[in-house]
Amino acid sequence: MRIPCPYCGARDAHEFAYLGDATVTRPDPAAPDAEDTFFDYVYLRDNPAGPHSEWWYHASGCRQWVRVARDTRTHAILGTELARKPAGDAA
Repeated sequence: MRIPCPYCGARDAHEFAYLGDATVTRPDPAAPDAEDTFFDYVYLRDNPAGPHSEWWYHASGCRQWVRVARDTRTHAILGTELARKPAGDAA
């Protein structure tokens, strides 16, 4: 599988480290049900079939976090973007 890095261009997936689902958000630790929500956050994840958004780290390249839209059935990359905007970009 080749992942198109926004800085480096298309690179082999072995240059990247996979973090996981880019659609989940960390629960609020001050919430009254924090223990239950953190259990769900850490241990209960969906296993989608089809388009999915994921975090990948370009460890052997530019060392940037990349959000990758990938079809989990075919591994086709649907798009990529940097996890954060470079300095100087308009908000």
